[in-house]
This record gives sequence, structure tokens and C-alpha cells, in this order.
Amino acid sequence: MKILITDGLSSEGLDILNSASELEVVEKKGISKEELLEEIKNYNGIIVRSATKVTKEVIDASEGSLKVIGRAGIGVDNVDVEHATKNGIVVMNTPEANAITTAEHTITLLCSLARNIPQAHRSLKEGRWDRSKYKGVELFGKTIGFVGLGNIGKLVAERAIGLKMNAVAFDPFLTPEATSKLGVELVTLDELIEKADIISVHTPLNAETKDLINKKSIAKMKDGVLILNCARGGIINESDLAEAITSGKVAGAGIDVYTTEPVEQDNPLLALDENIVITPHLGASTEEAQKKVGLAIAEQIVDFGVNGVVQNAVNMPSLSLEQLKSMKPYLDLAEKIGSLQGQLCKGAVKKINIEYDGDVSNLNTDPLTVAALKGFLTPIMDLPVSFVNAPVIAKERGIKVIESKSETSKEYTSLINMSVTTAEGKTGVSGTVYGKGEPRLVWVNGMSVDVVPQGHLLVSENYDKPGFIGSMTSLLGDKGVNIGLMHLGREKIGGRAIVFTNVDSPLSEELMSKLSVLPDIISVTQVKF
Repeated sequence: MKILITDGLSSEGLDILNSASELEVVEKKGISKEELLEEIKNYNGIIVRSATKVTKEVIDASEGSLKVIGRAGIGVDNVDVEHATKNGIVVMNTPEANAITTAEHTITLLCSLARNIPQAHRSLKEGRWDRSKYKGVELFGKTIGFVGLGNIGKLVAERAIGLKMNAVAFDPFLTPEATSKLGVELVTLDELIEKADIISVHTPLNAETKDLINKKSIAKMKDGVLILNCARGGIINESDLAEAITSGKVAGAGIDVYTTEPVEQDNPLLALDENIVITPHLGASTEEAQKKVGLAIAEQIVDFGVNGVVQNAVNMPSLSLEQLKSMKPYLDLAEKIGSLQGQLCKGAVKKINIEYDGDVSNLNTDPLTVAALKGFLTPIMDLPVSFVNAPVIAKERGIKVIESKSETSKEYTSLINMSVTTAEGKTGVSGTVYGKGEPRLVWVNGMSVDVVPQGHLLVSENYDKPGFIGSMTSLLGDKGVNIGLMHLGREKIGGRAIVFTNVDSPLSEELMSKLSVLPDIISVTQVKF
């Protein structure tokens, strides 16, 4: 196999790659997009960090030669994972290597912010002695609130508790039992916003978390609150935050990630000199982390190239390539079922039941269960979820996973059923594989459907009354939303019904609000596969 490295790698990682006689390794740091498009067809694998973008265009330009993409780091935002998966390309990352480093950076921003370290340093260098100006605050006894308590959030909480701070968290998918073991009190988002002296964000960026910290939520916070974000840009509305810092409502902010990266010069946070500590996405930038990611991705690429074994893939489990070939349609189905459940279910998760009926029950279902967990956890975690860490995350969050099999299936040759029990109730999704490996969702919350799980979907539950579909589609049409497909299901005439609407692009928050108050509607949720 011929492997291209475009963004550099630690010397230890390079040594591992070069020691494998079955691999030919070529380094081309700083390669241009045009050169990459021309060169990629000559390679079977590529190793990148964050600079190189492995887009659909790059994947298509490989003309089928590309078999593996290695991302030396946690995030895979710069890789078109969906298109890679469609083309049978394995996408690997190093999910654990950067977690501690990012957690430490969050604490570093907090301490720098609390004691005005950057501003005091600059003042002294400029010849001033501003002891009285840069009076800080103690962290001892303060309450830090975590919006999301995933892997990195948990690590930050452990360190904050070590500083004798009180920790509270909002995470709708965690139970109080799971957080109490950490010494963290589970609260609602409103309670966290009202009682926290420091708020630290640790959620993924999605439709529900975009602009989660905005003018409205900031108004409910304590005067003099400190805000931290080392998770994802876009969770905090930067204009609203800058305005709140200027007015004094927010005492300060420590920010490492931004809506647009590199940061545009008109970003309002750059105009602030005081009460802010900003860094250029340095969360993973330590020598130790870079060494660990280099070693990890090199070992994974060698194992893939020499032994045909997949490790730490974000889009495939750790199996041989031969096993992957036969199981891939069911892996895709299981992950999509889990993804829908993760985006639809509400409340702290207590138990997940996964049942395999018919022919699929004769397969090795362990990877299928992991695929379902990966799909379920991905929308709710603050770090990428892989086939390796999904079971560990579920266990840490106190989720009981039960798997069962039955060789008979009444209506389908094979059927995968996934039910999720939360503090607010139970949801169920079933799916099968059609024809040439096409996944279909056939049962959702007690209602028979026939849904193609792809793209952007609007999922609405309503009462089966005349006029509802017309009202919803008219509202979408008035706002210029194009509908691709629509799938309907219902319990009985006049009872609960469900509508899956494939739309070409995400809906605005304003439009979602208007949909949520339509007559006879029960709930409406945006879903993305």
C-alpha cells in the first residue's frame, strides 16, 4: 500500500510506518488542494491532521484507489465520512489521545481568566504596575456548571473538583446515579444557568445546541459569570457573548473554538481587550498529545495495510475486511436505527434493548450492537464516538444494554429492533435491509412506516386529523423548503400518527417553532443521517 502524509506526523509515528515493508510512505507537507486532487489517485491511504480537507471531490479524484483515511486526532470534521463510507473507504481517528490535553486546556483558560493572566502579563511588559487593576477571583468554593458531561467534560469536572469547586451538570441523557459517582449534581439547564458561577460547554454542535448560549440564556445567568468553550464553535453566539462582556453581565470568557476557523477579523470577540482569553483552537496542541496521536494512527494504518484489520474506525467496526463485506448492510442499518433513537428520545437513558430477528440473528451480532450504540451516542456526546469507545461510553453513563436473538421473524427475512427506556418513557425503532443492501426503517414508536434513512428528515408526531399534512406542507412551502419524500404511519384512524419528511436542507429555529404550534401536532424534531 502507498500512504500519503500531508500534515506532518511525529517522528515516532513515521518510524512505525517506515518499518513496515508492505507500506510505501510519502510525506508532502503543505500540499495544495489542486496538487492533492491530481496526486490522490496514486495512493491507497492518506494520513491527515486538521489542515487537509478530504472532501467528496478528493475522494472521487482517487478513482477508487483510496482504501483508508487516517485522521491523527479526535475530530473528523475535515473528512467527508459519509461519502467515504459510500465508497467503502475506512476512516480512522485517534479518539482518546487528545481528551486529557483538551481538558487541561479548559482548566488553563479558566485559571487565566480568573486571574487576568494575559492582560496582567501584557501590562507589565508595557512598563506598567497595575496590581489594583487586575484583581482576580478565587475558584475555591465556586460552582462550575457543565453543559454536557461527556468524556472531556468529565475530565474537566474531576480537575475542577480537585480545586475544591462545586460541580453541577446538565446532560439530558445521563441519570443522577451516573453523575453522583463523579461528585457532580445533575440539574436542568435552567437551574445550571441560574446557579453556576462558571459555565463550561461540552456538547456536540447540532441543531439543538447551535447558539445554545445566546442573549436570552445569558440574561438568566448570574451577574459576573465566566463562560468557557473548548468544545465546538457555534454553540455560543459570539456576538451575544461579546455584547454581554462589554456590558459587564458576563465577567469574562475563555474561548478556544469559533464559528468560523481560522477566525475572521470581524469576529466581535477579537475586538475585546479585557475580560477575555482566546486561543487558536489549541485544545489538542501539546507535545504529548501529538506524540500519542502519531503513534496511534501509525499503528492503526500498519495493522490495516499489513493484516487487513480495522481499528478505531469511525465508520466501521474492528473486523477483518472479509467480515466487513458480508456484514456491512446490517452495520449501516443498525447505526441508522441508533442514530434515529439518539435524536428522537428524551430524558436520561436507563436501558437499551436490541433484538435481532430472522437471518440476521445467525451473524456475529456484537459489532451490530456496537454500531447501534455508536449511532445512538454520536448526537449526544462532546467527542467523536467510534466503534471502539461506544460500549465504554454507554457503560460509563450507566446505560444497561440488553441483546437478544430470535431465528424467526414474522414479516421480514431479517429485522433489527431497538428500544430505549428513559426517565420520560420508551421509544422503539425497527429496520430491515431491502434488495441490494438498502436500509429501511419499518416500525417507529408502534407505527408501521417505510422510511429511507438518509439526508435531512423532519419527524413529526401528530393526531390523525384531516388538514394536518396540508398545514405542515403549506408552511414549509411558504418558507421555500423543498420536500423530497414523505412517509406516513399511524396507530389507527384518528389516533397517533407520524410523518417523516425528507427536506433538502436544515430548517431554521424560527420555522421549527412555527411547526411546533400547528394544530394537532404532538412533537417535531429535525434528524440528520
